[in-house]
Amino acid sequence: MFLIEKILRTAPDVGKIFLLIKAKNKEAAMERLKTEIINAELFKCLRQTYGKSYQSFMLSKLVPVVGNVCESDLGIEDDVAGLISKEVDLCRYDVAVDINTKGPCHLMAFGKKCKKLKLFLQVSTASVNGQRQGRIMEKPFCIGESIAGEKHKSETPPGFYPLDVENEINLTLNSKGAYENNEVAQKMKELGLERARKYGWQDTYVFTKAMGEMMINNMRGETPVVIIRPSVIESTCKEPFPGWMEGNRMMDPIVLHYGKGQLTGFLVDPNGVLDVVPADMVANAILAAIANHGMAQKQEINIYQITSSVANPLDFQELSELLYEHYNSSPCMDVKGRPIQVPSMKLFSSMEDFSAHIWRDALWRSGLTALSSSNGKLSQKLEMICRKSVEQAKYLAGIYEPYTFYGGRFDNSNIGRLMERTSEKEKRKFGFDVGSIDWKDYITNVHIPGLKRHVLKGRGGL
Repeated sequence: MFLIEKILRTAPDVGKIFLLIKAKNKEAAMERLKTEIINAELFKCLRQTYGKSYQSFMLSKLVPVVGNVCESDLGIEDDVAGLISKEVDLCRYDVAVDINTKGPCHLMAFGKKCKKLKLFLQVSTASVNGQRQGRIMEKPFCIGESIAGEKHKSETPPGFYPLDVENEINLTLNSKGAYENNEVAQKMKELGLERARKYGWQDTYVFTKAMGEMMINNMRGETPVVIIRPSVIESTCKEPFPGWMEGNRMMDPIVLHYGKGQLTGFLVDPNGVLDVVPADMVANAILAAIANHGMAQKQEINIYQITSSVANPLDFQELSELLYEHYNSSPCMDVKGRPIQVPSMKLFSSMEDFSAHIWRDALWRSGLTALSSSNGKLSQKLEMICRKSVEQAKYLAGIYEPYTFYGGRFDNSNIGRLMERTSEKEKRKFGFDVGSIDWKDYITNVHIPGLKRHVLKGRGGL
């Protein structure tokens, strides 16, 4: 949505933007367009600009198209597909987990039918680099490559085979029939994680995104391709206004639980780096890449990592200190309207130490240690509550662990060169210099206030 907003605000003369929407019919797709996009707070600047004609302007630019990227020709009706293939000169892709590999194939196949197509743009993620370590360059994936394979170039370990994307797709289809209906979801989740880790990726999501990149590179032929790899996308830095976001992002549950006094420590490498980028900078980088490559004749693939771990690293120790400073000067309130005092966040490098801390913290907050032995039944109940709290914290830490201890740092030299080719006027209008971010100002004055306003909407004592 950030990209749509930016285009309509800065280039209102743009032609129609076709939006692929999963819906049962045209009416349902139009309803989703109105409720989820046109009525979103993100577009308030455009709403102010166009006043009473705002909705008619939006409907003149945005065209909802019923479809599904899991299907050939994207599930679009023939007459609509014919119209789009004559009009579209840019294809964009960022979509959910279950369609990360096959989806790009269908979209690329459809894009190549578009007679005016000048560029195919895919929004991927920097995490497709899997378990690579050190400085990670902006390189495309070729079909069959794997992270584990890079580690074993000189000698192939027993039982290891090169990654075969078609085989992985067929494996998921064939494996479904091997399980009972009530266990398919769990078994497929386990299979995905197993396959991802076998080939050097942290989880199913980034593994399938990487395979999607491979398929696009393999199928592109003479079509120019740009792949944008943002790291964790967080709240807007400046545009259309500071702090806008949609839902909790990666670091937000930790930020919020800490502010409420519910989480006083976390499992993390204190010297590790949290690689985040504001959403508006991602949108601006996308537009800069389109402008730079949209009219180019070179039939090549260009990778842009819009990331901060090399250009402007924010380490976890610094983040914890910024959170402590913020919540002590602007504390959250408890249910009785009293300010919640938070201690400095403790960072633990082992699950054992983290678990012990959470257990002690849960006991203290529940008052269990003050209960006498005569209240045995009550003690058992509270102890159960504490154990559940510890298990939830451990589960959350386990999900984050591949990222909170991640040793990779994303190079963004291509982004730097793209900025050099951008005029000063364009930089002011389409800025994406991650190195210019003041993290203290962003976290304390932009991001946390944005969380309170746009995600929690004033709920939860914040």
